[in-house]
Amino acid sequence: MRYLHTMVRISDLEESLDFYCNKLGMVEVRRVENEKGRFTLIFLAAPEDEASGRERRSPLLELTYNWDPEEYTGGRNFGHLAYEVENIYDFCRRLMEQGVTINRPPRDGRMAFIRSPDGISIELLQRGEALPIEEPWASMPNTGSW
Repeated sequence: MRYLHTMVRISDLEESLDFYCNKLGMVEVRRVENEKGRFTLIFLAAPEDEASGRERRSPLLELTYNWDPEEYTGGRNFGHLAYEVENIYDFCRRLMEQGVTINRPPRDGRMAFIRSPDGISIELLQRGEALPIEEPWASMPNTGSW
């Protein structure tokens, strides 16, 4: 398993970039605009991690800007921790055997979500390409929130 990023939701893109980049000195290493999902993801690295962050080797801070205004309450502005795993199906299976609820199963062979005992959302991502879709994951519904 490899630590990837921490995600926080932001309400003002320019204000947040000013804070994280101009004031804290972080560096934007990647940006994803998703018109269909109506959001922008901005990945930031600490200055000393810029080169390895661009190569996706260092943990990053992911700023998520949802285009449609939303008030964040109850900690919803803190999104999740993200980890890359060798085989998402085996990893989720092992977690389930240990009593962990898979809140968002890896139906796509790529992504799953679980929660810590304190309710922190944790994203699990398949290393490399998505695995072929398979059961029981493909039919498994979401459980709770993630």
